[in-house]
Amino acid sequence: MNKNTCSICFTGDIGFDRYMAGRWTAPDLLSPSVLSFFHSADHVVANVEGALIDAKDDGSRGVFFHSMNPEATCVLENIHADIWNISNNHIMDAGKEGLISTRAIAAKKGCRTIGAGINETEASEPVYLEEAGGIGMFGVAYMTECIPAGPDAPGVFRWDDEAYIGRRIREIKEKCRWCIVVAHGGEEFADMPNPYTRDRYLRYLAMGADVVVAHHPHVPENYETFDNGKAIFYSLGNFIFDTDYQRAHPYTDIGVLLKLRFTESEMHFEAIGTKIVRGDERIKEGPLPGIFTDIRAEEFEKLSPLGAKVFIEEEMKKMIYLEPERFRGASRKIWDAYFYSTEPDGYDKGAHMDLAIVVPYSKKAEEGNWKKSQLSGVLDYLFRRDKGDSSQA
Repeated sequence: MNKNTCSICFTGDIGFDRYMAGRWTAPDLLSPSVLSFFHSADHVVANVEGALIDAKDDGSRGVFFHSMNPEATCVLENIHADIWNISNNHIMDAGKEGLISTRAIAAKKGCRTIGAGINETEASEPVYLEEAGGIGMFGVAYMTECIPAGPDAPGVFRWDDEAYIGRRIREIKEKCRWCIVVAHGGEEFADMPNPYTRDRYLRYLAMGADVVVAHHPHVPENYETFDNGKAIFYSLGNFIFDTDYQRAHPYTDIGVLLKLRFTESEMHFEAIGTKIVRGDERIKEGPLPGIFTDIRAEEFEKLSPLGAKVFIEEEMKKMIYLEPERFRGASRKIWDAYFYSTEPDGYDKGAHMDLAIVVPYSKKAEEGNWKKSQLSGVLDYLFRRDKGDSSQA
């Protein structure tokens, strides 16, 4: 390994239940070109979306319960995943036992974890790499669906504890040239981040982080680069994850594999698209999604109200799927009662699923400012004209 350079590959969401149950035994699960992309990296950070433990829902989580058979780790080994991000809204689905099991399995296999632990110190602990002048990374997860770690309580490193996050960033930058924040946040099935999510990640960069790599929406989103060499990748989408709940939405069968390349002075990236071949339940290389584009501040201002409008349409589709008796054919009064309440799962005022902010913001799309955008591929994606989409409901 060349100590002067370092390449790190990041996955989107990985889950081995529902349609992916048992698929870890399939020799054709991952196409040769997908495996080659992983094997060309010095390190692989896998987003392990759920505890590695043989467990079943106690009745409280329903369609939202996710855990994985520990045998599925053979796939993590096959892609050379040596760092597991476990900061997400499913790592505690099987309780403290699931978290402990996952960390123990990782340690046994010589892998390191970020983003969750038996207390907040352990959950926030960075992973350090020696190459390229030193690289430190840690994981954070959104509130409130993610169970936060406390001084003596297991859970995730919460993304809103900005004083603690700032301390961890400073600690890394005192030792290393580079700091990476791996974030689990943003709304599900949103094609672009809502402004308060973008603002949060911008604050991480202002604290000293060099790059934010994010997931959770289960669909790809855009990225954003800055003149100072920093970058945010807002969502890599799904990698190995497929459920009926997700199949109600477009773009849940595609994702992005991201590879960051570091020297002591520069950071670059490359990426490939991935596609879940439904029916066969295998993963092949696909085109990069049209939304995976550098959208800087000026273009974001034009496009994000349209992105919010499309997100609200997907949110309505989600609720009709989950509660058809209540929402199918519902009146505007019923929808407004939902939008302007604190009811949505994961609601966090001004930070996550705050539809009382997003709905009015989405109405700005009617002003038509998006028509001034030069990013035709993004518009095709938002209007569901992207050729990579095979799963429109």
